[in-house]
Amino acid sequence: MGLRRLSNTTQLLVKARPPIPGLMRIPIEVPGLDTILPEVAEGSVVVVESGADSAKNFFVRRLGLTALRIGSPVTFVISRDRAELLGLLSQEGGPGGVNGGLTILERDATADLSEFAKRGGLLAVDSFSLLTLDLEAAELAAMLRGLRAQCREKKTSVVLGTDRGMFEPRGEAIVAHLADGVLQFHSREGPEGLVRFLRIPKWTGGRFYDRNIYYEFDGSRIAIDLRSRVL
Repeated sequence: MGLRRLSNTTQLLVKARPPIPGLMRIPIEVPGLDTILPEVAEGSVVVVESGADSAKNFFVRRLGLTALRIGSPVTFVISRDRAELLGLLSQEGGPGGVNGGLTILERDATADLSEFAKRGGLLAVDSFSLLTLDLEAAELAAMLRGLRAQCREKKTSVVLGTDRGMFEPRGEAIVAHLADGVLQFHSREGPEGLVRFLRIPKWTGGRFYDRNIYYEFDGSRIAIDLRSRVL
């Protein structure tokens, strides 16, 4: 359904270390944010949502690079160009010494992601909202339930990148309800320009954070500012 092309397994050079036995969580390597959200747990499905801010895409790629460094397989299912993603990962990963197993699948649409969760490691889907645009609410819910079951069985961590405004309200509520965690990137005009902040309405283990987490993004780094502000 809507398959544009599938890559062969791509060998990406990244700095890596052997996986720690019995420890499969993927650290969130964003200083400041890692004190609130230390990791993405194995077997969990988390949503990373934003508007037009490219920090969301950067965050998803950063998780992929981190997973590769700790020796986990990484599968990207994407709605954009494969060569573009591979170039960004190579640029952001820097020179490395150990091959990491990266698979990139480029699609126009999808109605089932459970097959991609069978590899274990990390499954990153961006843009999930675009790839599932034609699904009815019941189909979307069934797809996510199947994905949750598969990722729990295979201990796969799943990150779904979504774009605000693509889902109908009911679809957006379904995705948030069935996800184990939701991380939202927001931006708003302030007196001195654009103000960026994160919201965490839910996370794995029943955690949440009820304050805005402010950040800046320069295209290559997310800088967290934990000071309180008034918008």
